[in-house]
Amino acid sequence: MSNTNSSFWVHKEGHKPELLCGSSASYTVVNGHFIMLVCSTIILGGFLKTLLKNSEVTVLMILSLLGFVIGQLAHNSIEVHKIVYPLLKTPSYSLYCYFSPMIIFMAALDVDFCILKNVFWQVLLIGLVSLLMTFIILGYVVLKFNKDLWDLQSSILFSMIVGMTDPVHSVNSLKTIGISKTYTDIIRGESMIICGFTSICFGVFRSDFLHISMFTEFRVILGLCLDILGSIICGYSCSRIIQFILTDLFSNTLTSIILCISMVYMTFYIGESFGMSGMIALVTVGLNFDSLSFKPRIEVTITKFLIMFSSVYQQLIYTFFGIVIGCGETKYLRFHTVVFMLILFATVNFVRLLTIVLVSPLLTHANYEYNWRWGIVIAWSGIKGIFSLLLAPDIHNLADQKVESPQLSSFEKQCNDGILSVEAARILISATKSFCPIQGKFMSIYDVSTYVRARSWLIKFKNMLTSLEYHKDKALFILYGDNKFLLFVCHVVFSEEFEYAGHIITVMYIYPMIMHLWPMARELNVSGLISVNNYFVFLYIFQAAMKIISLKRKYFHQYWNTLEFLIMLVGIIDIFCIYFVKLRPDNFALIQMTVILGYFRIIRFIPFIKLIIPLLINIVDVQIKKRLRLMYSITKGYVKSQEDTKLLIKQISSRESVYQKLYEILETNKRDAVKELGLIEHEGRDVVIALKTRQAIRRVIAKALKNLTFLWSRGIIDKHEGIEMNKVFLAKIKALNNFPMAIPPPTPDKYLHNIVWLENKDVLIEFFKERAKLAYFDYGDVICREGEMPQGIYLIISGMAILHSSPPTFGIDSSLRSERGSKSMFTEYCTSGDIIGELSCLLKRETEYTAICETILQACFISLEDLYEGFDVFWPSLEYKIWLKFALSVAYQYFESSLIDEDLEFQKCVTFNLAYVETLSSYNEMTIDNVTMKFVIIVYGSVIDTKTEVPYLAPCILPKTCEQIQGTSDLSKLLVVQPSDPAKNTDDPKVMVSTGLRMSQREYNWKRKYEERNFPLSWNRSQTTRIQLP
Repeated sequence: MSNTNSSFWVHKEGHKPELLCGSSASYTVVNGHFIMLVCSTIILGGFLKTLLKNSEVTVLMILSLLGFVIGQLAHNSIEVHKIVYPLLKTPSYSLYCYFSPMIIFMAALDVDFCILKNVFWQVLLIGLVSLLMTFIILGYVVLKFNKDLWDLQSSILFSMIVGMTDPVHSVNSLKTIGISKTYTDIIRGESMIICGFTSICFGVFRSDFLHISMFTEFRVILGLCLDILGSIICGYSCSRIIQFILTDLFSNTLTSIILCISMVYMTFYIGESFGMSGMIALVTVGLNFDSLSFKPRIEVTITKFLIMFSSVYQQLIYTFFGIVIGCGETKYLRFHTVVFMLILFATVNFVRLLTIVLVSPLLTHANYEYNWRWGIVIAWSGIKGIFSLLLAPDIHNLADQKVESPQLSSFEKQCNDGILSVEAARILISATKSFCPIQGKFMSIYDVSTYVRARSWLIKFKNMLTSLEYHKDKALFILYGDNKFLLFVCHVVFSEEFEYAGHIITVMYIYPMIMHLWPMARELNVSGLISVNNYFVFLYIFQAAMKIISLKRKYFHQYWNTLEFLIMLVGIIDIFCIYFVKLRPDNFALIQMTVILGYFRIIRFIPFIKLIIPLLINIVDVQIKKRLRLMYSITKGYVKSQEDTKLLIKQISSRESVYQKLYEILETNKRDAVKELGLIEHEGRDVVIALKTRQAIRRVIAKALKNLTFLWSRGIIDKHEGIEMNKVFLAKIKALNNFPMAIPPPTPDKYLHNIVWLENKDVLIEFFKERAKLAYFDYGDVICREGEMPQGIYLIISGMAILHSSPPTFGIDSSLRSERGSKSMFTEYCTSGDIIGELSCLLKRETEYTAICETILQACFISLEDLYEGFDVFWPSLEYKIWLKFALSVAYQYFESSLIDEDLEFQKCVTFNLAYVETLSSYNEMTIDNVTMKFVIIVYGSVIDTKTEVPYLAPCILPKTCEQIQGTSDLSKLLVVQPSDPAKNTDDPKVMVSTGLRMSQREYNWKRKYEERNFPLSWNRSQTTRIQLP
């Protein structure tokens, strides 16, 4: 190994390049057909992959054998040698730079950074243990059993190369057996740690400017640390640049692909050129990318190109590897070499198995459903090089055939629409990837919470800091009548200046303490230090005396006062000890005690912590709010994904029993998530309010960006204008990073503005504000019971309630309802802003659910009498709008996929008449005009098609073939969605002339006069958002 080819890593200037293997050319070197060999290899590799059904391991094995045959021909034939000579004269470092960037980038890109971040310490420990075992065991075997008697340095380098786990094929083989994404990322993370460390070590050894004799332990360790840190910084910087390029809305796909591949190589070469590790830089780039880092729909295209290049490079590497071996001298392949290879093979597997055994307790403790079977699989996956190919000849990569969880697309869509933050989306996607491969496992919100690992210790730490915080309780202030001296002392003690004076005393003592701890300075200033110590102890005594005079026995109720009193006592004892030492200088025990007490003077600085505790409390409070915000965003996204998954399963499921089972599982998971939402809201209402506000702004901007892209693609907006507008929107999104983390919740009287059917109108709000009452409920209290008559409606201000009920009847007769199937109980959670009892009050019928408080709950109560008084005063618009709000909520709850293109916001429906509610009594008929009615949805009751006599029960969308219907329930409500035609949708009150609860022109004019006469309020405050009450 001392004669190792110097061109292995670098081609030195001024020297003729040595060959990778074989003899040098004895002929005139001319441009041959090496490019043809490369192209033929690529074509043959693609043909074999097609023929062998994507069995990549078999393809690579065949190409390696073919390369070996070509190498043997080149060894014996000049004509073939001419073809492969460009390969043989290429420095190994050049081949490393040509092929490794794309492969290592693809391996890192496939690793989920959120998973790796959560298991980072496990991965790092596995990597370090694997490296240590490789150095010790494999290095010892190579050093002792190799016949060529390599030195220690050569043995270590060889053991490092053999110890590198293939980051691609070792994981691809595991994907076919459905192993968890967590385990595959652990294996890949370990492999990248080993590869990165190895590349740095070889970089150190190949440096021209550093001679091997100049190596010192400190210099090597420092160099490794700087290389790792520099490589990570370089990779992170380049990843930001690449991400900026790939997220440009106006870049085309081809340009993005070219720039992406170019920047991968550029990152690698920048790192290598500056003496860092290009491999670690690319690993950093890959880990910073995921499906959300690309422009929508471009991720698949770029990934396919990268996979294609990576696959081609692997085929070329294995073919070249075979050629290089074939060009060598076969005389070196002796019996001892075969035995050494077998020993090496056994040692490599033993090291891998020993590594997994050593780290198994950690993996078991991490609760990733780890057991000894997975340990064997992971250990087997670490086989290196050609041996792994021989032991797994027919493993098909079925990764492309797997169906991804529908939740992944839901999370990505929510993130692109601004509903979900990028951090929350990445965590949810990572968690889904971890639980997807587990057969029969449905990811619950508790799995996600465990995956996020919410730091409950922060709350405990904050409580501890709060208990230690210094509070100057003025309630302890005791009046002393006319005693002016005592009043003066109390006034001084409770002043801010007195506290500041105490801190100044502590600061002033820093310099004397430094001199006391410095032996030379202490010997030169003994008498001065004693005098200063006496002076400061006197100040401590004076401070304590002042507080004791003011507070008396209550002085010791405060921890910090007790501590200051102990510091004063230690100081007094210290003074007496010094005095007695002067009297008895020969007493060794007394001298020792005095020296120890002298070092105890450092406790005088402990009160400084009083100043730090409020700052620590603020920092911890910010972290707690960040955790609450993240968990709320994650839980909200999870709930939406359950809804999306239910819609998808309903579309693709062919068996009702399977659909019903999956529906129940998804509904249970959704209810658990909604419960978690309520608990989070109860814990941090101010944080949730700020997050909801931020998400609403983000959704508006995301929708504007989508519209901008559409207008630009149609040529309506010029490209330059589009770019400028895009910059404005991106600046708005960036500004959201500075959005307040918490917004104080509104006062109870302000919550009436949140009732959507009051439309934030002062007339309605003032009417109900005079009549509404605050209601308080404790944990476990029953707000209303199923079967009881309603007392009124409850607007939840804070807290959470759980609703238990039988399946909702939707006003359908019991004779028809018995055919609807499920008799299971329904459970729903209501949190801040939800209303309990709306439908029961509208119908004046028994409540269909039991509402129980899950936490302490505060609600705004509007009695049934006051509600119907409002119906009379504001008839019929108020009652109609409550029905409209109910109809819209039912429509979106059950038919969101059908209404996805409709903008049925309540305020727009009222203003522009986009949708309205029709009322049908029993035996009343209604004609359906498919021209003016885009959708007709039964939200309450039941109807029958008068032509076909087919019954339709709520909730249901009437088919287009239905021309006339008749009500079959006492009361039926239908939501009519009109086409989005500006000519037909207007806020002109003249259009409100249909049957039901819509308002006539005469009633509209009367109501306006009534409002103007009886409620002369100022409208200027909400002029921009007011909508005139019909």
